[in-house]
Amino acid sequence: MIDERVPLASAQGRRRRTDRRFVRHVRDTAEAYTLLAPSLIGFLLFLVAPIFGVAGLSLFDWNLMGAPSFVGLDNYRELAADPEVWRSLFNTVYYVLLNIPAQTVLALLLALALNRRMRGGKVFRVAFVLPWMAMPVALGIVWSWIFDPRYGAVNQVLGMAGIDGPNWLTDPAWAMPVIASVNVWQYTGYTMLILLAGLQAIPHQLYEAAAIDGTTPAQRFFMITLPLLRPSLFFVLVTNTIGSFQVFDTVFVMTQGGPGGATDVLNFHIYQQGFQLFRAGFASALAMVLFGLILLVTAAQFLYFRKRTVYDFS
Repeated sequence: MIDERVPLASAQGRRRRTDRRFVRHVRDTAEAYTLLAPSLIGFLLFLVAPIFGVAGLSLFDWNLMGAPSFVGLDNYRELAADPEVWRSLFNTVYYVLLNIPAQTVLALLLALALNRRMRGGKVFRVAFVLPWMAMPVALGIVWSWIFDPRYGAVNQVLGMAGIDGPNWLTDPAWAMPVIASVNVWQYTGYTMLILLAGLQAIPHQLYEAAAIDGTTPAQRFFMITLPLLRPSLFFVLVTNTIGSFQVFDTVFVMTQGGPGGATDVLNFHIYQQGFQLFRAGFASALAMVLFGLILLVTAAQFLYFRKRTVYDFS
């Protein structure tokens, strides 16, 4: 005679285990969202909501005082035909192209140098990171003095060598490179710190094995260091590119967008339209253009690095 209670008891046991797993999953999920709630609420209130607010405001004409007037896509049509907007867009891209390659290469060279055991290495790390901790406005004032054409330290040193230095911040050819050099000086230490952490995570045994195989230092750099440093490079390139597209403080303090609009970047142009000319709708449309540009460049970086191999030795 077959005992039918055995399969029934087995089914009930499986059901109870499934119910317990479901209850545990719900409890863990609720606990996770409870812990994430403060950050998630801040993310929604201070990042997502303002983006939608600016996108909606870009469809209106508003002088910050009266009632907004709906104009549809007129703000976007106007900025598309405005040569000053295209100039500020060109200036922004020009600044990014000056800043990112120089900052990344210099930071990588410093990280490679500090990755070797050397006396006073920790002191150098702190010294290189200190500018990143300073306020951009204060640094802009100091560097304005340094690049002063008559009394600045740069032209004083050039004068000792018999070189007549230019008017750095009033010459359209030099103003943007000076702005970029100040930001390279400020943020290279931070980038170096991230890359140095990536270098120290690479197993030293790989270099020893490659050296035994007779590879040169250059071959070891391109075959081991760069591929394994790719995650760190991806992080610094994405974050630094986003930050470079949003440059404002240095331009505001040192040049006010001059001379002749040579340093009028998109973020500064947004400030002028919104808070000097009181065209909040047009400034919002410009902000959405900047947001779209950053999103496009960031997506391109993600697609590029996603196709590359990443090695994990953890």
